[in-house]
Amino acid sequence: MAHGVSEPALENGLRMKSKPSTPVRARSAKESATKLAPSAVKSADRTIVLLEVLSSSPHAMTLTELQQAMGVPKSSLYMLLQTLVARGWLHSDTRLGTYGIGVRALLVGTSYLDHDRVVQSAASVITELRGQINETVHLARLDGSDVVYLASRESQHHLRVISRVGRRVPAHATSLGKSLLAVRTDADVDALLPAKLAQLTPNTVHERRTLYKQLDEFRALGYAFEREENTPGLCCFAVALPYRTPAVDAISCSVPLARLDKKHEKEVVQGLFEAARAISDSLHHSNLG
Repeated sequence: MAHGVSEPALENGLRMKSKPSTPVRARSAKESATKLAPSAVKSADRTIVLLEVLSSSPHAMTLTELQQAMGVPKSSLYMLLQTLVARGWLHSDTRLGTYGIGVRALLVGTSYLDHDRVVQSAASVITELRGQINETVHLARLDGSDVVYLASRESQHHLRVISRVGRRVPAHATSLGKSLLAVRTDADVDALLPAKLAQLTPNTVHERRTLYKQLDEFRALGYAFEREENTPGLCCFAVALPYRTPAVDAISCSVPLARLDKKHEKEVVQGLFEAARAISDSLHHSNLG
C-alpha cells in the first residue's frame, strides 16, 4: 500500500491522541438476560435482549433457538414473542415457526438516524466528499467492540459497496473501527475487544500484537487504513471525528484496489481530513462537542 500521504496528513490533518476511556464490553445474550443491573426491570431487559438476539441473527429463529440463546423459561419467552408480534416489533412465520424483526423496529431505527445531530451535520459533508473523490464514503459509530454504519454515500462507479447503513462490523476489521481504537490506549482497546478477534477475510488482522502495532502506526499517521480485511478487493481509509474525546464516530472511504494509486490515496486521505474537520466544526458550532 502506498503511504505517500503521511507527511501532509501530519501537517494538515487531525492528530490522533491516546487518552484513557471507559469502554463497555459487549454482553452475550445469556449474560444480558441473567445479569441485570440492580434497577433493571426484568421483563423490559428481556425484551431488549430478545430484539438484540434477533437483530444479530442472519436468519429468523425458532422459539427453541431463542430459548437456548437467552436461557430464559420457554413459557414466558413465548408470551413475550406474541406480545411483540402483536405490536409489530416482530413478525412470525407460522408455517416455519420462526420469528424475525418487524417493521416497527425499522421505523424506530429510522427515527434514530433522523434525529441524530452527527448524522445531520455529516450528511452534506460526506455527499460533497463523495462527489469530490467519486468513491463510497461512510459514517459509523463505535458500539461496544463493533462499529455501526450510520450513513453511506455510494460511488458512481459500477464497482461499488452495497449500502451498509444499520449494519455492524467488528471494529478491529475495519478502517473506521481502527481509527476509533487508535484514539484509545492499548489497555482500553484490550478491555473493549472480545477475547477472540473474528477473521472476516484471510487478510483480517486477528492477533492482538499485530493489531496494536497497526494502531501505533495509525496514531502517528493521524488516520487508519485496511487492505482487504473487511471486503476482498477493497482498501479503506478512515479518520475519527474529533468533536469529542475519545472519539466515537468516524468517516471512511472505500476504494477498489484496481483504482488505488499514490495520487488517489493522497486525495482520499486529504479529503477525509477536511471532511472530518468540517463535521466537527459544525457540531461545535451547534454546541454538541
